[in-house]
Amino acid sequence: MSLMDISKIFSLLQPREEDEEECERCEALNQAVGGDDAALLSRLLSQESYRRCINLSSGWGIPLTPLRAAASRGHLRCLEVLLQHGAEVRNRPAPCHYLVDSLDVKAQTPLFTAVSGKHPDCVAALLKAGADPNGSPYNNCTPVLTAAREGDADVLRQLLLHGAEVDVKPRVPEWASSNATACRGPLYISAVYGHLDCFKLLLLHGANPDFNCTDEKMLGRIKQPKTVAEMCLRYGCGVEYVQLLVDFGADMYLPTLIVDKTTKQNEALVLLLKERVYPKTLMSQTRIAIRRHLPFADKEPVIERLDIPQILRKYLNHVILNT
Repeated sequence: MSLMDISKIFSLLQPREEDEEECERCEALNQAVGGDDAALLSRLLSQESYRRCINLSSGWGIPLTPLRAAASRGHLRCLEVLLQHGAEVRNRPAPCHYLVDSLDVKAQTPLFTAVSGKHPDCVAALLKAGADPNGSPYNNCTPVLTAAREGDADVLRQLLLHGAEVDVKPRVPEWASSNATACRGPLYISAVYGHLDCFKLLLLHGANPDFNCTDEKMLGRIKQPKTVAEMCLRYGCGVEYVQLLVDFGADMYLPTLIVDKTTKQNEALVLLLKERVYPKTLMSQTRIAIRRHLPFADKEPVIERLDIPQILRKYLNHVILNT
């Protein structure tokens, strides 16, 4: 994190000088949002004096813009009214014409607060308006990490379909990234919290099954990075987690294992040891190779267009086949 980044964060904390009438208009907008009164909000914003306040923060504690307030409370109708009246919309070069990613004093975007509050409709509206699915570079947590931790598969799917990153990227200073927790991404989190549907969803969208990180420089700064498989074994995740890692091509020779007579045997450990002895089937290796060759995060629609039998398309998409 550079000095410029730190200055950016501290600039968010500086109070803004406002006249009394402007403060009253800001408060009126936030009260309309707080009451989920979209009709009143629309009437207020039909006046130029209120439209000038649409992106201003107000309130005690953490000052909120009306858009952030609507996103955090899940008030979809108010959020849509605000977007229609130009809330936090600024000109950007093509193809991104809208910016709905203004930061609060916690360096959180409205999208982040909608994800944290589990408001899928608001998440969808903000993503449609051009919100960055990766959140703010000034915040070490991301919308994807939050959805993976909470086990919110529907929200996670929306974020991934809009291009959210599934692997860990450096967001902390180099001096802090030597800590192993710096590269524990959404795949780790979904496993530790026991959210199998999110775990599979991340793998389907290309998450690295070994370290959930492809940044070699970042991994090189960590003394003993732990693989996802190791974390699954450590936290007692079910055998289905390790099976998914096997199916998506994780290197089963990477995890450091010390197995002796006192080691507690479980299905996940037995499966991992078995994979070290028996080679993958040709079909399994072919599926891994084809999926890695496809340069798309959302591979399912691409696979569905392949001129191959439906049963093979389902196999490539990891759809369980009825036998």
